[in-house]
Amino acid sequence: MMVGGWGGLALLLNFSVPTIWPRWGLFALIVLAGTGTATPISYWFNQTFRTKPPADSGTIVRESVSVGVYFAVLVWLSIGRILNFPIAAWLALGLVFIEYLMRVRETAQKSENVPPQPPVS
Repeated sequence: MMVGGWGGLALLLNFSVPTIWPRWGLFALIVLAGTGTATPISYWFNQTFRTKPPADSGTIVRESVSVGVYFAVLVWLSIGRILNFPIAAWLALGLVFIEYLMRVRETAQKSENVPPQPPVS
């Protein structure tokens, strides 16, 4: 994903004119490149800082895709010339907060499936 995204971006930026379809291709390739780049980083973070329940492959992919979408939104806002540091920071905090809520939900769902322990006498 990383090679395809960054390679596609290099080809798109060097060999196309900025019309509507290459612009949509730009956003798709940015999501692909950002996701591919963030996947090993997300895997490393989830292996280094283990959580309960441990992160599965779906969690790693979800985090990576959110990073890719975040970069595409930043580029979209930058093209419109409305991107500044507070907007980028609030978007990042919003994504981190959404990920936190999803982790809390996963923890609650996995703890419901644990059978109760018998009382110790």
